[in-house]
Amino acid sequence: MQRRLFLRTPNLAEGDPESKRQEIIAYFHAVCDRYEQLFEMLASDEAYFVRPISLRHPLIFYFAHTATFFVNKMVLGGLLAQRINPRFEAMFSVGVDEMSWDDLNDATYDWPSVAEVRAYRKQVRAAVDGFMRSAELALPIGWSHAWWVVLMGIEHELIHLETSSVLIRQQALQYVQPHPAWQPCRTHGEPPANELVDIPAGPVRLGKGRDDAYYGWDNEYGVHEADVAAFQAGRHLVSNREFLGFVEAGGYGSDAWWEEEGRAWKRYARAAHPTFWLKQGGGWRLRLMAEEVAMPWDWPAEVNYHEAKAFCNWKKNVSGASVRLPSEDEWHRMCDAAGLGEVPADRAADANIHLDRYASSCPVSEFRHGELYDVVGNVWQWTETPIYPFAGFEVHPLYDDFTTPTFDDRHNLFKGGSWISCGNEARRSARYAFRRHFFQHAGFRYVVSDAPATLPSSHYESDALLSQYAEFHYGDEYFNVPNFPKALAEIAVCAMNGKPMRTALDVGCAAGRSTFELAKHFERVIGVDFSARFIGLGVNLVEHDLLRYTLVEEGELVEYRERTLADCGLADARHKVEFFQSDACNLKPQFTGYDLVFAANLIDRLYSPAKFLTQIHERMNLGGILLIASPYTWLAEHTRREDWVGGFKKDGERYTTLDGLQDMLGAHFRLVTEPQQVPFVIRETRRKFQHTLSEVTLWERIA
Repeated sequence: MQRRLFLRTPNLAEGDPESKRQEIIAYFHAVCDRYEQLFEMLASDEAYFVRPISLRHPLIFYFAHTATFFVNKMVLGGLLAQRINPRFEAMFSVGVDEMSWDDLNDATYDWPSVAEVRAYRKQVRAAVDGFMRSAELALPIGWSHAWWVVLMGIEHELIHLETSSVLIRQQALQYVQPHPAWQPCRTHGEPPANELVDIPAGPVRLGKGRDDAYYGWDNEYGVHEADVAAFQAGRHLVSNREFLGFVEAGGYGSDAWWEEEGRAWKRYARAAHPTFWLKQGGGWRLRLMAEEVAMPWDWPAEVNYHEAKAFCNWKKNVSGASVRLPSEDEWHRMCDAAGLGEVPADRAADANIHLDRYASSCPVSEFRHGELYDVVGNVWQWTETPIYPFAGFEVHPLYDDFTTPTFDDRHNLFKGGSWISCGNEARRSARYAFRRHFFQHAGFRYVVSDAPATLPSSHYESDALLSQYAEFHYGDEYFNVPNFPKALAEIAVCAMNGKPMRTALDVGCAAGRSTFELAKHFERVIGVDFSARFIGLGVNLVEHDLLRYTLVEEGELVEYRERTLADCGLADARHKVEFFQSDACNLKPQFTGYDLVFAANLIDRLYSPAKFLTQIHERMNLGGILLIASPYTWLAEHTRREDWVGGFKKDGERYTTLDGLQDMLGAHFRLVTEPQQVPFVIRETRRKFQHTLSEVTLWERIA
């Protein structure tokens, strides 16, 4: 029987607005219908309230959650004037992401009845439908368009269509029932041998532009480019039969093949085989959503990342080849090699995806894509790549925590979609990541390559002080006060006035902006700081030309920032700087022979400023310039009172820091110009700023 195609995610840029309105309305109702139909597989109301696994809420939560999401986002976006059920919209809004396997949540909830949630879903449907039928619509629908929120709600429900189907698969069999709309594949047999296929080297360019015609989640936007080395890939996904070899070889009984995190999960879960495998007598059966079947050995093995990784480690040992999971970039090379495009809009995909074929996996040899099979579809494929933001990443203001909580190097990407992946999930640009212990309709394909998988960092600096300094050095200007490190560097360069500009030393460089600014004019610049964490910000820019950090808005709310050297006009300076951790009061011998020494906001934070000031001439060339900038905020917590350079009464008279500098530097330096006051602003929160004046003095070494 010809299966009716489940509607695809719409093109948001082309067509007549009124026709597009009807298309989106139809898409919305089709998704809602399919979602509610999935829950018809629950055999009783009781099934909604029994947790399938201890790490997730009961299914009543997910039945209601997607409806509350529509309301919460549409109210936030100003599309709905008022809430429908404030209690529901609070109760069902949080707690979606799976918990860590060692972070159980035994809280009890006063859940409403199934009938109450069904009635609520109808109310939400009517409200969203009413908006779509009455609101103005002009194309294209982009990131900032009011209707984007509607698409966000639809695609969000499709995500939960898939994750809820996994929970139903994990529910006790007594609580589920077969459904004519959710019929699994009935074909199975023995799989073919899993040969290796050569994938040629080539470039990948990932990331969507804001003008892309299809809905996307925040992590899909930006730019990532890479050259991928040649590798070999398994022709097929790893089948149940192939994975059985690992099980029978004692793969779960030995810790040898498991990473540390995987071993901890295995012990906690007491795993002895894949979670959907059932040992019965002398044979194996497989749990599907609503039934148990004889093991289909040619279907893909469905495992979490830890199991896939352990299999690859075992396979590497057995075969002697460099077996591992592919990276995200390598998966895209496989797509290119297979010549794969998007799921067609008007016919079934040539893959087990978008509910075009089955309500389960199918044989790994059924859908051929070039020299490979199942590059997309059947099951998601784990990769070695923790999810990370592309250059230019921004959060959507109405869903600021969709991806950012996963930028923790603990959520790995999987690619390609599964049999139930629909809408955005089925597009090549989709980027979904889960914790490595998590179960989805996911399996894996292994690759063989001598090149290690490149693992870009997803880290956003969240330490409040480091983030403040990152913004102070590389962020926005506030209240028309020029960037302080840049302004000081310009003063220093001007003071050189025809002098040699070969090498410079930036002492107390912090996040390194002045180091890079000086490198625009000097042949070589060294940045040193006592704090290795501060140095890390500059090193990251040298190595990756990318700095990511969070800024406090208010309370626990943060915003995400990303800066590159190019953003600051410093791209050409990157290869002329080096950063080292060092104590300004006890500099290492190699730091010598400088035409400029630059010490910004440093001396009043030293434990012994006299050591620095009375010895720094030894590090400089004759005629060299010393720049000292400081607000002179002497504090005993940084510098003992007896070691202050100034800011006290001496012999009954005022003794300023400038007086102290002249006394300490006078034997080797002359003051070049009168001191000048340079302002700077440090952002603490969105509404709190620190405005300070730093006194800048310039000294020429004369002896």
